[in-house]
Formats: sequence, structure tokens, C-alpha cells
Amino acid sequence: MERTLPRPDKDIVEIYERHVNTVYRVCFSYMKNTIDTEDTVQNTFMQLVKSNIKFVSTEHEKAWLIVTASNICKNHLRHWWQKRTNLDDYENIKTEQSFEIDETLEAVMALPDKYKSTIYLYYYEGYDSTEIAAMLKKPQSTIRNYLHKGRNLLREKLGGDFDEE
Repeated sequence: MERTLPRPDKDIVEIYERHVNTVYRVCFSYMKNTIDTEDTVQNTFMQLVKSNIKFVSTEHEKAWLIVTASNICKNHLRHWWQKRTNLDDYENIKTEQSFEIDETLEAVMALPDKYKSTIYLYYYEGYDSTEIAAMLKKPQSTIRNYLHKGRNLLREKLGGDFDEE
């Protein structure tokens, strides 16, 4: 008996090529090291292969992948044997998916998860609070509150030099 995939390989490759950099950045913001990041990116796309979800648009694909990647990373970090590492250990590693870690991104990654996710989605991925609320399945007022508190925490960490836009 032959098993068929829910979607053609060509579609998976196209989705991967469109969104791999975004998924990598999301995973790196949680994992803070290249090895675990690559594992969680792979697991995110494996979830895509296994799923039967029908995407309405490329924005829907991107949102689904971001939420899935975030959840996979959170689950990975919940295990007792996992420990967070310092970004300084990894800033000189060059990978195919490398990106610059500046002081602001480092401060964002150091925020508690609820603030980190909303700040990242808002400022780095360009989603508005309504879209983030739908992705994270939270009330829009909660997301706006997370953004407000996250900005205040960033202002404290960055000494008031945090540029909101």
C-alpha cells in the first residue's frame, strides 16, 4: 500500500524557499544556538509535511509556520535537560542562514517569551496587533498590553535609546 503526502513535494519546496529565513530567525530567537535552531527549523517543516492544512495565502503560510516554530521551540525548551546559552558563544558562527545580531535584537531575545514573541512579530515580521492576536490566539488587548510592556522593558535595557518605529 503506497502512502501519499498531503501536498506535492513541489509545493513544500516552494513554501520552504519562501519562508525558511523567517522560520530560522524565529527559532534562533528562542534557541539562541545554531544546532538547536536548525533542528527546530527542520521539525517545523516536518510538521508542514505531515499536516493537511490548506493555506489561503502566503501570509497564512507564514503565520502558520511562525506559530508552529514558536510552539516547537517552546516545547523543546520545556524539557528539564535543556539550558539556555549565551548569545556571545555563537555570534561568530557563520551559517547559510546567518543574520546580524545587534544590541536591540539581543535585548528582544532576552525578554520573557510572551513579550519576545509579540515584539518580534510586530517589529521584525511586520504584523499588526490584530494579526498577532489571531496567530497567538490571544485577545487583541492582551497583545497591545504585551507590546506596551515589552517596549518599556526594552527602554529600560537599552537606556531609553529604543526607537519604536
